[in-house]
Amino acid sequence: MVHIRFEGRSYDVNENQLEITNQMTDNAIKQRVAKYLEVKFDRLNLYVVDHRPSGDLIIRPEAVYG
Repeated sequence: MVHIRFEGRSYDVNENQLEITNQMTDNAIKQRVAKYLEVKFDRLNLYVVDHRPSGDLIIRPEAVYG
């Protein structure tokens, strides 16, 4: 499962729907997510791909603390 948090909205999408594989880089994953969201790739520049121990992915804005 891929959980996407983008501009205040949440999406849960199957990896197969995004055509994501385990061997893909984070940038390649973000490119697939941008295509799914129908936005330019650069809108995801400040987003991170969080690889969870369960195998799920979370695409979310980079957290800034302090």
